[in-house]
Amino acid sequence: MDTAAPLGRPIRAALLGFGLIVGVWLLTGLYFSSRMGEAARREATINARYMRAQELLAIVRAQVLLASVYVRDGLLDPDTTGAATYRDRLTDAFTAADRALEHYVPVLDSTAEQEQKTRLSREIDAFHQTLQEVLAADASRWPGEDRMSLRSRVALERERVMRLSEQTQTLNRTAFVQQQSALADMYGLTQRRIWQSLGFALAASLGIAFVAALYATRLEDRVRLQREKEAQNTRDLQMLSAKVLDAQEDERRHISRELHDEVGQVLTAIKVELALAQRGAGVGAEAGGSLDDARAMVEGAIQTVRDLSHLLHPAILDDLGLGAALGWHLKGFARRHAIKVELLQEGMGERLRPEMEVAVYRIVQEALTNVAKHAEASICRVSLQRCLDTLTVTVEDNGVGLDGARLDASRPRQGLGLLGIRERVAHLRGTLRLTGSPGKGTCLTIAVPVECGTVAQDANQTETAAHVTAVAIHEAS
Repeated sequence: MDTAAPLGRPIRAALLGFGLIVGVWLLTGLYFSSRMGEAARREATINARYMRAQELLAIVRAQVLLASVYVRDGLLDPDTTGAATYRDRLTDAFTAADRALEHYVPVLDSTAEQEQKTRLSREIDAFHQTLQEVLAADASRWPGEDRMSLRSRVALERERVMRLSEQTQTLNRTAFVQQQSALADMYGLTQRRIWQSLGFALAASLGIAFVAALYATRLEDRVRLQREKEAQNTRDLQMLSAKVLDAQEDERRHISRELHDEVGQVLTAIKVELALAQRGAGVGAEAGGSLDDARAMVEGAIQTVRDLSHLLHPAILDDLGLGAALGWHLKGFARRHAIKVELLQEGMGERLRPEMEVAVYRIVQEALTNVAKHAEASICRVSLQRCLDTLTVTVEDNGVGLDGARLDASRPRQGLGLLGIRERVAHLRGTLRLTGSPGKGTCLTIAVPVECGTVAQDANQTETAAHVTAVAIHEAS
């Protein structure tokens, strides 16, 4: 089963959760920014309106006072010919006051503020009319009437205008204070909502993270269970393969014993009978030649049976061990395929477990079969090296070698020979390495763990194994 998709699901779940968390915090930030921006804009608008209103009211008051000064100067001026000039100045002052009052906008622009603005405008117009009437009087009477006019008419009208102006300013300040209080309340409300939003975002983030983590954990559990199931299936297949190999080995051992004990003995008996018949019959030369041919065929059959028995399961493997069995096998391999062979052993004084000896023997046997079929080699070297708790087996040749595609021993499309070697190495919990290049030969190396405490060979077995190995190397040479 392809585990790429299940493995990608926790990653997608984590990315989705992270994206949702980022989205929640982004919305919270946007809400916070919009609320604070709105409050800042409203505060700036109120402050600007208040400052502008106070400035315009100050201009109105200044122009009213300036108009009063013009009237006073006109009444006190002994030169009565300048009345027109004072009237023009008076008109200019009230024009500026009217223009300022026209641009005046109250802070709240409420009904009360509009009514106050209207009253102030009427009072300014009335004051303007009064001052015009004062200046329009007979200029010859100004020096005598100036004090009475200033006190009775101008002063009273001016005080009324100034009082309304101050009331308007007071009303503006009151409205400004109210707006500042409202802004403070809005800031407090905004702060509370921001904290609420932050709390909601935090809770949502924790919830999303919890859900994403829970989902990822469940997916990981499913992937872990799937892997455990696949590992169990692999172990079951390996056990089944090991049982099949054991069954095959038992069957080979049984067939080998039957060939050696039954067929071999029968052929040997026939050979003996033929020899006795030839010796005691006293037949002629022609009949004697026929018996010789029969004996030769029987001897060939006996040799064939022995070879088949040895190939199926060499008895020497059970009796003398792995080194002697490989030496005997290499002797026959060199004779059959005309390939010079060498067997090197190091640290092999102790016998291995029987099943390990059989597995290593079959691995070397299959590797030599591949050399004979595909390598086109003239020299083949087999090395057995035991170091502490590891047995290293190397089979190398000087043949045509392998290309890069065939070197990948883990590929499923491999020959049955290499597949069998891989199965046996996996059963021994070992490692397999296949190296080589075109024209430079091939090297097969396996390393398998060896259990300590195996039984040592006795002196006779060791001497026999060494003798057989030496014979194999001599014959191969």
